[in-house]
Amino acid sequence: MEKEVSKIPKLTGKIKVPGDKSISHRAIMFGALAWGKTNVKGFLQGEDCLSTIKCFRKLGIKIEQNNDEVQIWGKGLKGLTEPQDILDVGNSGTTLRLISGILAGQNFLSILTGDNSIRKRPMARVTDPLRLMGADISGRENGKLAPLVIKGQNLKAINFTSPVASAQVKSAILLAGLYAEGITEVNEPSKSRNHTEIMLKSFGAEIDEVDNKVRIKPMPNLQAQDIHVPGDISSAAFFLVAGAIHPSADLLLEGVGLNPTRTGIIDVLQQMGANLEITETWTSAGEEVGNIRIKSSNLKGIKFGGDIIPRLIDEIPVIAVAACFASGITEIRDAEELKVKESNRLSTIATELTKLGAKIEELPDGLRIEGNSSLTGKLVESYHDHRIAMSLAVAGIMAEGTTVIKDSECVDISFPGFFEMLVGKLD
Repeated sequence: MEKEVSKIPKLTGKIKVPGDKSISHRAIMFGALAWGKTNVKGFLQGEDCLSTIKCFRKLGIKIEQNNDEVQIWGKGLKGLTEPQDILDVGNSGTTLRLISGILAGQNFLSILTGDNSIRKRPMARVTDPLRLMGADISGRENGKLAPLVIKGQNLKAINFTSPVASAQVKSAILLAGLYAEGITEVNEPSKSRNHTEIMLKSFGAEIDEVDNKVRIKPMPNLQAQDIHVPGDISSAAFFLVAGAIHPSADLLLEGVGLNPTRTGIIDVLQQMGANLEITETWTSAGEEVGNIRIKSSNLKGIKFGGDIIPRLIDEIPVIAVAACFASGITEIRDAEELKVKESNRLSTIATELTKLGAKIEELPDGLRIEGNSSLTGKLVESYHDHRIAMSLAVAGIMAEGTTVIKDSECVDISFPGFFEMLVGKLD
């Protein structure tokens, strides 16, 4: 499916972005492992999170969904049952990696696969530490790639130092730690998003965080909770950038998750000079939430990398769009992780923005963008990557002529209704 995007005269009004994808995944998983009924409001109805529901239904869990409200009837940590069919995670790397940690400690066999993109994504970063815990995992290239076959085992705790700051790696090990003998510890080079730690605590897990170190004790049970999922800041990022670069913009984004491990996009935009204000904040189930106002801004190029990268890794493609309209040069470093997402996002965003007229160079670990670009609409590729498609749409509302985005339906992975919200309700 192709989607056409053109200039729009203004961007004004209130926006409520869909629920946080990371939290929605975990609400289903942890609800399934807890005793009792977990009620979820604000659930993201994107394809990735629906894949998580499908997998846990195959594992014997009753789950009912009514739009963004979900009920999960958990059966406890040992309540899952052997699936009669292959568990298909679709395009969801979160589902694949986190569920591997859960299944490693069960007493049955599971087979995991996904779409073409998922079968190319690196799995050794998860399978290797799980094997150190005693997991029996096989797969393509000795478990480096899906499909994976997991035979549940009795696990033992490990003290693991991760070479990358990855919430998916950390979460897989912590979830396996619920089933392991002893205290499991994960150390990261910098702190990755901590939704797993926050939510497991709310379900009653014994888990401690100190700086970049997390420790978890095995649990006899978790208890069902009510969860209200905040708006996804990764989805809000497209409107934050659109508001900052558009010459006639004033947007209020309501109820957005402001977990400090996720707010790198706000820090970078403010460093670039964005007219951005957090107008109200509150706490819901341990997660900080707030309203964000963004207005037309005069952005300037900056350089960033290091510890902030895990806090905005998913937002780098749309930050590159912002940089196209900033004065001066923006340089992004230490972002090699983008090479193993749904696409090689360093390469794909550089290639497609160049088609539109941007002056952008792919670096070994990042991007270099010369600002004050004049973009012209062209036919561009999404690479079936939802964040690339949405980033190109934001560029398209500022380009002369019409930008045509191929395979645009991939946005449904994380943001159903994105195009309608961007060009339908706000023009």
